[in-house]
Amino acid sequence: MERYVCIHGHFYQPPRENAWLDVIEPQESAYPFRDWNERIAAECYAPFGHCKLHHDAASPINLYSHISFNFGPTLLSWLEKHELATYRAIIDADRLSAERFGCHGSALAQVYNHVIMPLANTRDRQTQIRWGIRDFERRFGRKPEGMWLAETAVNLATLEQLAEHGLRFTILSPHQASRIRLIGDSDEDWIDARGGIIDPSRAYKAWLPSGRDFNLFFYDGPISHAVAFEGLMYRRGQFATRLLDGFHDDRTWPELVHVASDGETYGHHQKHGERSLALGLEWLRQHTEVRSTNYGEFLSRFSPTHEALILENTAWSCAHGVERWRGDCGCCGGQPGWNQKWRAPLREALDRLRDGVAPLFEEVGCRLFRDPWAARDAYIDVLLDRSPESFDRFLEPQQARPLSRGERAQARQLLELQRFALLMYTSCGWFFDDISGIESVQILQYAARAIQLAEEAFGKSFEGDFLAKLAEAESNLPEFGNGRQVFVERVRGTRTGASRE
Repeated sequence: MERYVCIHGHFYQPPRENAWLDVIEPQESAYPFRDWNERIAAECYAPFGHCKLHHDAASPINLYSHISFNFGPTLLSWLEKHELATYRAIIDADRLSAERFGCHGSALAQVYNHVIMPLANTRDRQTQIRWGIRDFERRFGRKPEGMWLAETAVNLATLEQLAEHGLRFTILSPHQASRIRLIGDSDEDWIDARGGIIDPSRAYKAWLPSGRDFNLFFYDGPISHAVAFEGLMYRRGQFATRLLDGFHDDRTWPELVHVASDGETYGHHQKHGERSLALGLEWLRQHTEVRSTNYGEFLSRFSPTHEALILENTAWSCAHGVERWRGDCGCCGGQPGWNQKWRAPLREALDRLRDGVAPLFEEVGCRLFRDPWAARDAYIDVLLDRSPESFDRFLEPQQARPLSRGERAQARQLLELQRFALLMYTSCGWFFDDISGIESVQILQYAARAIQLAEEAFGKSFEGDFLAKLAEAESNLPEFGNGRQVFVERVRGTRTGASRE
């Protein structure tokens, strides 16, 4: 029976740029490097693209081309500017992997701003998908087959929109499966797959309410956990053995053993983890009949024989659904006695801001654009190329009529407002211990920039209502008080071109 191995790496860092300067300011916690992007690029992204199995190896391996991977679009943008050799290795890897894996490149797209899709509204989910696809097409020169969902957070509405945009598959945790059955079986034949007991060795088909179908891969949970959290990559020689243990002789179908983890596991979280990965894959190639593959190739060779139902509103990093990004669920509890009650008012404050700005964006935008929301979706082309000529090309089909110089500036202001209204939902803002953390402060900074742009565009104040809700987000650290105080003390001082208190 045919046996395949696929390793997926989710390479991502949250955007760290100052919302006014568009540059990353020095981060002392990343010492001896200037900032965390620079540090992780040196420890992981660069060596992964130029991996040497031995110190004296003459020809480094582009390890990206041997695995399945996705990169956050905002991270790729940073790499393109600051780590060009690494960036080129990533882009080249997709072409090399297509040569290796039956014309199927290994790169997957990603929802653009790493937002938790089940908690986003329909319009924002659409923009996240369209921006992610367009960014991918511009960089890799082809349409993506699959898309990585931030934190693998999923619901049916998200799968519907992925399918609507021509995507074929995504990757989920085994704990996100609800029931499975053989395609064509009756409703009485569903098998309970909750608790992570789904067989991960095959692809599954999900039938959607619209009548469309979409393909799902549920990664091997125990092996993935060992890679990410049990130091498996430190134990030289055991990685390949653990993969082989994932196969079972009683299976009568082509088996896929596949694991998924943060790509930063290889080199940043676990020093020289990329070498262990490369050695393991090389050992499998030389000593077994197991073949490496990627998801696109496997799906093209073996159509799903089973269908699956997902557990709605779930993610790979929260045992409570998607509560980690809106509630006090206990995930990442920080110090004894700490809580995450601050998460709910933080999200409510952002939702109020987004929903308060939206009708005004429509009202003013309709005077400038044929369709202001379609213009937002198309604005990704300007983000990919900031030149004046790029904005001209974008505006020509989007404008409702020829715009004056002042109206053109107004049009861009409105779209920049929407860009920051999406950035402020970056998932990392809720992930950790306290609203005073650097990740939460970063999304508050994006919200502050959105507020500033909205007040300039509409002549209406939004900050008061925003701060009132933030005041309900109590910090676990007495010196920070609550979200309002964090905003005033740690965000207002970063503003450029705005008054400070």
